[in-house]
Amino acid sequence: MDLPGAIVALSALAQEHRLALFRLLVQAGEDGMAAGAIAEKLGIPNSSLSFHLAQLREAGLISQERQHRSLIYRANYSAMNGLVDYLTENCCGGADCFVPASPASQPKRKTA
Repeated sequence: MDLPGAIVALSALAQEHRLALFRLLVQAGEDGMAAGAIAEKLGIPNSSLSFHLAQLREAGLISQERQHRSLIYRANYSAMNGLVDYLTENCCGGADCFVPASPASQPKRKTA
């Protein structure tokens, strides 16, 4: 993936419903999901869902296939992997990346 492609992909994912939608499709695997099932699972109205699906399709992160009367959507794993590869290309100078968790991300302990 190149810089312009990464920017388009990250822009498409930088919205709450689209990120949830993409995660759902990644979890659905190769079978994908019908638009109606996606709308029901995420609680997104069909008109909004169509807009979000179009944004992710234009970014190349998902694909669409007509099966009879349904539109089936699937995550584009090669695009997802390309984005991850792009983001980690120069990570830590080629060494394994380890970032210690910040104190804010640690669970809070109850004190007596």
